[in-house]
Amino acid sequence: MSNRAATTLSRLFLESCRTYRTPGRMIHKCAGTWTKISTEEIETTVRRLSLGLQALGLKPGDRMAILSENRPEWVMADFAALSAGAVTVPIYTSLPPDQVRYILDDAGVKIVLCSDLEMWRKVAAVRDALPALERVILVEGDPPAGTHALSDVTDMGRRVDEEEPGRFERSAEAVKPGDLASIIYTSGTTGSPKGVMLSHANFTSNVVGLTEAIDFCATDTALSFLPLSHVFERTGTYFLFHVGAAIAYAESIEAVAANLVEVRPTIIISVPRLFEKIYSRIMDQIMAGSRLKRAIFVWALATGKKHTARTIAGGRVPVHLSFKHALAKRLVFSKITARTGGRIRYAICGGAPISKEIVEFFLAIGILVLPGYGLTETSPVLTANTPPDRIRFGTVGKTLPGIEIRIAGDGEVLARGPNVMMGYYKNEADTREVLKDGWLHTGDIGRFDEDGFLIITDRKKDIIVTSGGKNIAPQPIESLIQASSFIASAVVVGSSRKFISALIVPDFEKLEAFARKQGIAFEGRDGLSRRPEIAAFLLDEVNRMTPGLASYERVKRIAVLDRDFDLGLGEVTPTLKVRRNIVEQKYAAVIEALYRD
Repeated sequence: MSNRAATTLSRLFLESCRTYRTPGRMIHKCAGTWTKISTEEIETTVRRLSLGLQALGLKPGDRMAILSENRPEWVMADFAALSAGAVTVPIYTSLPPDQVRYILDDAGVKIVLCSDLEMWRKVAAVRDALPALERVILVEGDPPAGTHALSDVTDMGRRVDEEEPGRFERSAEAVKPGDLASIIYTSGTTGSPKGVMLSHANFTSNVVGLTEAIDFCATDTALSFLPLSHVFERTGTYFLFHVGAAIAYAESIEAVAANLVEVRPTIIISVPRLFEKIYSRIMDQIMAGSRLKRAIFVWALATGKKHTARTIAGGRVPVHLSFKHALAKRLVFSKITARTGGRIRYAICGGAPISKEIVEFFLAIGILVLPGYGLTETSPVLTANTPPDRIRFGTVGKTLPGIEIRIAGDGEVLARGPNVMMGYYKNEADTREVLKDGWLHTGDIGRFDEDGFLIITDRKKDIIVTSGGKNIAPQPIESLIQASSFIASAVVVGSSRKFISALIVPDFEKLEAFARKQGIAFEGRDGLSRRPEIAAFLLDEVNRMTPGLASYERVKRIAVLDRDFDLGLGEVTPTLKVRRNIVEQKYAAVIEALYRD
């Protein structure tokens, strides 16, 4: 594909449709059956929807919000709006009505697309406070009064297309690389969400960089389950379209395990939590097996790690190791990978730190997990581990082509390149704070190893400074702790204290089973979390997961919480990142008790 063809997302779409005419570009479950949508159907729907939106008054520069779970219509509506020169504003379906109102109002949204009546109700509850909102479109369900059915909008576009052939292509080609494509509101671990302005060139430059770094292709099939409101999944979708790959849409997060087996994808894009859960489930099943099965697994895993280390290093794999690895694959690994469909070539991982041990484990069993790094403000990918010879455990990989990264004197990661945002919407002060002399100040602390692989250690604002003057990065410690199958979440605390402690959210299902097996009496989760035997057991788990830390990095005390952190209470973002300041405020008394004596 020519560089010109990929300078805007509308041209990317047009060129992709011209190049890859396949019967199953999108796949979704309809009435219990996986159904294919051809390139021709997608192209026709996007054309008609784009023209229908224009007939409803959507003009270049107008904002259209999408409030929907992942589905083909999400992507087609996005391309339709972009091809009309409009600006897409994605909204997480998990947000309550008041936060939906904030985004719609701040962005001055003119049209909002809702997937169903549940999403429509969120908009309807706040519509009186949205003077700029003119139209609401419903994908499925009977549209209430004053609401348009998506099918009616596409039918309007069909009539326009018949009357004015070529109008869609003309509007799509009129879009310029520097035009604003999307306003994406950051999750906001502190303060109100900020609208990140990303141009067509921001997105397409990242797609081109990914194309040069990793070999996704037209024979690949990806399973989409991360929210498309997240820039990681969104750019991944553009990348998949760019190379002609098929995209299957998971029914829900809960159905991902079943959908993996049904779809048998070759590509998945995920956050670390999925891999942590799979790892935990595998280890639980192994430990519940016979002594012989455990011994075979330990042998197979050690063999897999040796084989992987040789392969990544580019060295020759000895014949005896190749034989043992083939045996381990047949006896053990094939049974595990079959639960993911058995065809995964690449599992792209981002959004949060993932432990080196988990990456090494998956590589050993034959699933290539490739950690990368980026921000919403960088469209998003800055670095990635890429095969065959640019992979290193414990790092987020090397810088993508066309991007520059340097480390400031205080350790902050600075980035420069065509993928860096235009700025924050209606927020010049915050824009000036992070964009200085052409460099984006990421707020992350990191360093390069001797071979140019980037290692992210923590968020600049999250660094804990103890009363003894030690600087401690909490995220890597939390990542290690959360690898325990008994621990769902961990927040390390201890700023200005003599030592660090942690708030622990258990995996209650497993912990309750453990308590019953040990004969520990309890009433409900609150009662379980208060048992001293449970606190002692979980502290042992924390220590077991963090043996290699320096003494000042070791967690000395823990508080066991009786519930997980809650999105509705503002304790986590829609992408499940903990808002540390909120959590520390809410649990101030609990934290204080850890240091009382």
